[in-house]
Amino acid sequence: MSEQKLAAHVRTEFGKGAARRARQAQMIPGVVYGHGADPIHVLLPSKATTLAVRTANALLTLDIEGEDHLALVKDIQRNPIKQIVEHLDLLTVRRGEKVEVDVAIHVEGEPAPDVVSNLEASTVLVEADATRLPETLTVSIEGRQIGEHVLASHIVLPDGVTLLTDPETLVVNLMAPVVQDLGEPEETDVDPEALAEGATAADADQDAVVPDADEQ
Repeated sequence: MSEQKLAAHVRTEFGKGAARRARQAQMIPGVVYGHGADPIHVLLPSKATTLAVRTANALLTLDIEGEDHLALVKDIQRNPIKQIVEHLDLLTVRRGEKVEVDVAIHVEGEPAPDVVSNLEASTVLVEADATRLPETLTVSIEGRQIGEHVLASHIVLPDGVTLLTDPETLVVNLMAPVVQDLGEPEETDVDPEALAEGATAADADQDAVVPDADEQ
């Protein structure tokens, strides 16, 4: 995973109004915490930060008033409508330190014909060096048959990465396609010709009771 460096400023104003003003100034509020140190509230450049956190478990080097802080993105708060980044939680880490992170599963390959794959677990928990975290973990379903399963224990892990999720966790399930039975259309005992005759008789009765315009 590539490490990205960002210039950060210490944040001195708090509250919704201050956060709104920060975003108007193209800055994103955040907090850096960990290793028993006091939290550091910061402001980060909006555009560069948004690009940097597109990758899960992004590792950032924050230049805070001339001092570098290595931090891992732990939580991203986004606007529910615009999906812009509104706040970041960043965990202080050290080089060589082991951290626990959820890593996304990427499924590749095609199963056997008439087999449907269903991703049951989109992420697994692993432990790895903070500076060598995998962005995704790949599992192959190439040629797999109905009834086969891909478990967490089947994932091939990079060197230095340890699986913490239960090895028996179902990751991908291979099954037969589900065919929905819509049933046969219901038959009725109504004679279409009788319906037509009834409609004609009703029209005739209606004409009989409606007076001509000259009679009104």
